Amino acid sequence: MRDREPKLVGERTIARIAKILAARGVDPTAIPADDTPEPIPALEAAEARIPARYRRAIADHPQVVAWVRAVAEAGRRGPGGVPGIAQGSSLLIVGTTGTGKTHQAYGALRSLIGAGVRLRWQATTAADLYAHLRPRPGVDSERELMAMARCPLLILDDLGAAKSSEWTEELTYRLVNHRYNELLPTLITTNLSIRDLRDAVGDRVASRLAEMTERVILTGADRRRGHTA
Repeated sequence: MRDREPKLVGERTIARIAKILAARGVDPTAIPADDTPEPIPALEAAEARIPARYRRAIADHPQVVAWVRAVAEAGRRGPGGVPGIAQGSSLLIVGTTGTGKTHQAYGALRSLIGAGVRLRWQATTAADLYAHLRPRPGVDSERELMAMARCPLLILDDLGAAKSSEWTEELTYRLVNHRYNELLPTLITTNLSIRDLRDAVGDRVASRLAEMTERVILTGADRRRGHTA
């Protein structure tokens, strides 16, 4: 038996099918939409520098979300009308160990970049900052400190966690004071209560933080311990 030749669909049949689809709200000529979001090159570049654990961090605390919106809206326009980061407020994210402070900080950074804000940024823990800036041959510590102080956005993680000394207190003061004077947005996290933070970093730093930052309090159990339970 010979295979039957496929029959061509007539114009009337095509018209009838199109009418049925239209009645159901379906456009037969429409190309199915690809719901996969386009990658954002700036965000991809930033994620290469963000610690692996926080590369998908999302800022969901209301105060942090509001801060991101305010900084993005205040950004001055650069080449091509793209917003860049400008002067603005800072956040002091306070909470006990494991409450998500660093997650919120990196989430805020990712949200700004995802919103199309062009910015230079740096991130460090206080302990790594002190280790990096200790005088040693071949390193211009003063230049490194000023690069950190002048950066448009800085994440300073775990302030007050490192062992303090007159040298660390003076270095912290210079860093915070410059950013305080220039109104540069800064995201600072700490495990310490405000009273203990004052003892750890000194009155001069604590006084400036009190004025330049909005305090965000995170509560709850240690999330890290919850994952291992």
